[in-house]
Order: sequence, then C-alpha cells, then structure tokens
Amino acid sequence: MSFNGPVADLHRYLQEAREAVLWKAEGLSEYDVRRPLTPTGTNLLGLVKHLAAVELGYFGDTFGRPYFAKGEEPGFHWTREPEDDLWARPEESRDALTGLYRAAWAHTDAVLAELPLDAEGRVPWWPEHRAVTTLHHVLVRVLAETQRHAGHADITRELLDGRTGAGREDANLPEWDGGEWSAYREKVERAAREADPEGAERAGERERAGA
Repeated sequence: MSFNGPVADLHRYLQEAREAVLWKAEGLSEYDVRRPLTPTGTNLLGLVKHLAAVELGYFGDTFGRPYFAKGEEPGFHWTREPEDDLWARPEESRDALTGLYRAAWAHTDAVLAELPLDAEGRVPWWPEHRAVTTLHHVLVRVLAETQRHAGHADITRELLDGRTGAGREDANLPEWDGGEWSAYREKVERAAREADPEGAERAGERERAGA
C-alpha cells in the first residue's frame, strides 16, 4: 500500500522499524527468542507481541475499528493483564505472534488509507480529559514507540549472538572485523576510565561482587 504527503514519510519510518524488529527475532532458538535479557524482562518475541498489541489498540479500538470481536480479545489485549503483552507464553508460537504483528500492519495501513490525519478517535485506556486525539498524533506516537523498541531489539540481539545492524539491507555500521571492533571498544573503555577513574573502580567492584 502506498501513501502520499506526510503520511508517506511517517509510514516509511514506521515500516522500517517494524521490519527491523522482526529481523532481530529471526534465526534464534525458541529459548533465545523468548528469554529475558534484562532485569525487567526484555525479550525479542515479547517486543513483537507488544508492538502487535500497540498497533491493534491504537489504530483499531481508538478509531472504531477493533481487530478482535468484543469478548474475544486475547489475554494480552489492553483490556486484560498488565505486562502480559511483553512476553510469550509457551503455547504462543513464534509464527502466530509474528503473523499477528504483520496482520496488525495491514490493519493499521488500512486505517491510514481510509482516514485523514486530522480524523479524531478516542483512546479507551487514556484518562477521559485527554482521551480524544487525532490520527496524526497516534501515528507519531506509535512510530516513536516502534522505533524505541527497535532499539531495544538491537541491543537484545547483540547480547544474544552479536548480530548488529539497523536492518536486513542497512547495516549502518562500519564493516569491521572482530579485532577492529575489540580495538574500538577498548578505546571507548579507556576514555571512560580516564574521565572517571573512581567510577571505573566502583563498577569493577560491582562486577566482581556480582560474579
């Protein structure tokens, strides 16, 4: 689906972030794509699930175009358990969640094609005094959130197996080998230690205590 004007610009960057998130989740074991990599539980398949819920809620329910029939909403829908959209249950397959995310794209894109940017909607989970908003605001908000979580996916995947890059066709990084990256990292480390020797020592103590 193609768009014109401001919608085309906003949609382009949204689609790039969407694709990046799915790419970061490719090629991993079921365990690695699901396991938490931060103390707050960040995981790749959870990011996919969350972003599917975000798009279906913001572009569907907000503009009177719900994706799920009333009473048939899944457990991770905004009406259900908090944080339930940020991790994948064992019975939720990777194909089902990535497929739902792609279905959310199509649902969103149909709304963008049908409504003008100044169309008003009501976000059901926002406080009443600011629940009424515009498609333009929602599109910018979801674009920002998707790009933010694409950044989370960047770091999470790098921690898992070293895969880096902005997207499948856009590394957006120097083409260095392992030795060059190690030298670069060491340069950054030396600069940090020179800027704050005491902080470096405290960090080392924390790391040793954690070990």
